[in-house]
Amino acid sequence: MQPREPHPTLRVHLWFEEEVGMLFGLGRVQLLQAVARLGSLNKAAAELGMSYRAAWGRIKRTEEALGRAVVQKIRGRKGYILTPLGEDLVRNFAAWHGEVERFALERARALLPWDITGFSAV
Repeated sequence: MQPREPHPTLRVHLWFEEEVGMLFGLGRVQLLQAVARLGSLNKAAAELGMSYRAAWGRIKRTEEALGRAVVQKIRGRKGYILTPLGEDLVRNFAAWHGEVERFALERARALLPWDITGFSAV
């Protein structure tokens, strides 16, 4: 067998959880980003390949765990916007996740013998 030089991509999946389950993570960020961009939970769910019910359930679980809303219904319309808390969570989680990914990539390149590339989902 001929030796081959691997060229891996670093993938980092981070989330916060409580005893009852997932609190907030990259999937929630992507869902909230899609809601903010599209103004619709249904369209956001479709774009991410999930049902409306699954998307709504994820948002509700996060809101129940926080005791505060991350989305709000647009008055007089069918649609949603992010609350200030939702906007803060998306912005700050994405920034934190990016910092962790950059650090992890730097350390992986320093410690491992491969030509490692980075990946960013946010």
